[in-house]
Amino acid sequence: MNLKLQDITMKFRSGDSVIEVLKSVNFSINSGESVALVGQSGSGKSTLLQIAALLERPTAGKVIINKVDTSNISEEKRTKLRGDNLGFVYQFHNLLPEFSALENVMIPQLIRKVSKKEARNKAIELLEQVELGHRLHQNPINLSGGERQRVAIARALVNDPSIVIADEPTGNLDPLNAETVFDLFLTIAEKRNTAIFMATHNVDLAKKLSRTVVLSDGTLSC
Repeated sequence: MNLKLQDITMKFRSGDSVIEVLKSVNFSINSGESVALVGQSGSGKSTLLQIAALLERPTAGKVIINKVDTSNISEEKRTKLRGDNLGFVYQFHNLLPEFSALENVMIPQLIRKVSKKEARNKAIELLEQVELGHRLHQNPINLSGGERQRVAIARALVNDPSIVIADEPTGNLDPLNAETVFDLFLTIAEKRNTAIFMATHNVDLAKKLSRTVVLSDGTLSC
């Protein structure tokens, strides 16, 4: 599995001005790699991750997944390519409040037409791996911040993506919880040979990944 960003440029219009957030960014990640994306707040990290995850189209440049150029394919094909290859973890867990932890992790599988029994078994397996086997039937409101983020990680991994893209996944947690959640995430990803492309402000967590890239003034450097 390979994800490649080629000459990615992103511009936004603000009144009469045009702001260039990303300037010909190039980046590549393969299965099994783990890469930390660092940079100041407002540097465009979230925008870059959204583009890498096929959640947003760049102004110019290409996102290539397994040699497939996604620039001109339909939204339907982009959605399928994303579902087959990518997982995403948000800073704010984005769990559906009306569903239990178990149901939240089942939903991505049910969307892909996996049987309810298989989806349930897979969800339970992953929730046990993130040490939430005893909280399967709790709704997000009854879970702590760390528990919610562990559910979000299980949800991102449940369809066996080749790459998980994570936007400050521990940013809302206290230092101890952040390290615990991150270590679980990293351990499970390594066992599955899942690549991680993660934005973080936490220098200590970034050091645990295989390499770091820096986004500054719209450009990416090692």
